[in-house]
Amino acid sequence: MSRAKQNATITVGALAVMNIVAVVSLRGLPAEAEYGLSSIFYYVFAAVVFLIPVSIVAAELATGWPETGGVFRWVGEAFGPRWAFLAMFMLFIEVTIWFPTVLTFGAVSLAYTGTDTNIDAQLSGNKAFVLAVVLVVYWLATFIAFRGAAAFSKVAQWGGIVGTLIPAAILVVLGFSYYFAGNTPQIQMGWGEVIPDFSNFSNVVLAASIFLFYAGMEMNAIHVKDVKNPTRNYPLAVLIAAAGTVIIFVLGTLAIAFVVPQADINLTQSLLTSYNDMFDWAGIGWASPIVAGMLLIGVLAGVVTWVAGPSSGLLAVGRAGYLPRFWQHTNKHGMGTHILLFQAFMVTALGVVYVVLPSVQAAYQILSQLTVILYLVMYLLMFAAAIYLRYSQPNRPRPYRVPGGDLGMWIFGGVGFLGSLMAFVFSFIPPDQISVGSPETYVGILVGGAVLLIILPMVIYAFRKPHWKDPQAEFVPFTWQLEHKHPGTVNESSAPTAELSAKWEETFDSTEETGAAGGTTAGTPSGTTGKHSGKPSPTGAGSRGSGQSGRTRVHRPHTGPAAGGSTAV
Repeated sequence: MSRAKQNATITVGALAVMNIVAVVSLRGLPAEAEYGLSSIFYYVFAAVVFLIPVSIVAAELATGWPETGGVFRWVGEAFGPRWAFLAMFMLFIEVTIWFPTVLTFGAVSLAYTGTDTNIDAQLSGNKAFVLAVVLVVYWLATFIAFRGAAAFSKVAQWGGIVGTLIPAAILVVLGFSYYFAGNTPQIQMGWGEVIPDFSNFSNVVLAASIFLFYAGMEMNAIHVKDVKNPTRNYPLAVLIAAAGTVIIFVLGTLAIAFVVPQADINLTQSLLTSYNDMFDWAGIGWASPIVAGMLLIGVLAGVVTWVAGPSSGLLAVGRAGYLPRFWQHTNKHGMGTHILLFQAFMVTALGVVYVVLPSVQAAYQILSQLTVILYLVMYLLMFAAAIYLRYSQPNRPRPYRVPGGDLGMWIFGGVGFLGSLMAFVFSFIPPDQISVGSPETYVGILVGGAVLLIILPMVIYAFRKPHWKDPQAEFVPFTWQLEHKHPGTVNESSAPTAELSAKWEETFDSTEETGAAGGTTAGTPSGTTGKHSGKPSPTGAGSRGSGQSGRTRVHRPHTGPAAGGSTAV
């Protein structure tokens, strides 16, 4: 009883706010401002078929299998380590691809800290300037990450407030003040404009990116156990957070659409030009450089946090036997330096895309869509795992269960899976609204990039070697390993995973004390060694979350790639 009271430390309101802060990002709003009032429909639709299912399903997974690992553990429990490694790798790669896109926004923000708007606009569209900022800031963030979490945790915490929440409030207040003051909006008004023109297929294509605006809500699912009466209060918190997130996105998008003509919308510049126009209208033009600087702070804080997060997750998984020893190298701060450097060189190579493609905007769109595609692969695996575990581990205690029994899981998990699949398919289709150069080149880059990056982890897994496993690795085996089963086979056990893990840790400690070779428990399955001690989550502690779920982030606190979930605007 006392323990239950102790754990019930998070109120419904607090959890709702945590989820909103984890997800909300302003960076992608201009893309949706293209749609005017119909953006309302897309935001609500994506919330129903993606945001809410992700939140509800992740809560069951996080409480049923609470050990460190997030989506790596969830997918591994259902389908085995091969698919779990794929899910983990997708998180690492997609955030790597995300860096140039968010840093592009940072470069534009930096350009708009000047006093001459014409010069600012020219500078923000200069590919050499953008590339230089991307590379300088990213490599600086990498070297900061070398020094461990203590070097950037405070920056991440305050960056979300200064760089996201305050600018969002300013955007909404000024945008709607502009409209209610009697100025003519730049979009068509009327209830008939809310429903999109579905005869124009391209409307659906670009709008698919809205799904990833909501990415990261799974991050706080681990906190369901800290909520009093979670069966009632957790879904309530999710609904409040979903409504709040949708409201912020809708109002922020409309604020831009009111002020910036549709033909002038630029994916990288429109947020800044919106602020400029609003401040000029309000007679406070001097505030433009200040807000631009605030947005830049949000970007930098998010990037510094994310540089270390996913790499830490991949390091933890690698030490469990999934990556060669070369990639497990760490410095005195425990950071995976070889993984960090590899990530930095990838970001450098991707940054060159800005020089090759016809425009910064085109590069921004292509890399953003590739990020979406890879992230959705992870979500497809997560939803499939949740449904499958209802049948492969039917009696496993789940402190929180998706409402409605197995049918409820099929509804929430099925809708989330189908919604993610739809967004995945649409992400390969070039949008008519944005010039991306040759459509063939656009599709070729996305298809080729996605295929290569999905095959790569499968090849790595196929060629793994026993000596890759670090005897000192601290990662609890999957529950089917602890019970000497196989992934996917029906396991009727009702033992809580925490109980199984505790018994395993006791055995591990006992074995260590007797000096067993390698310090591992006899019979410990291949690919899993070491005692769990709360080390960074294999999903990437610090990457968008708390270190417990899918895109783990440091409390922004998901920062987040892909259009949503980031301290980075």
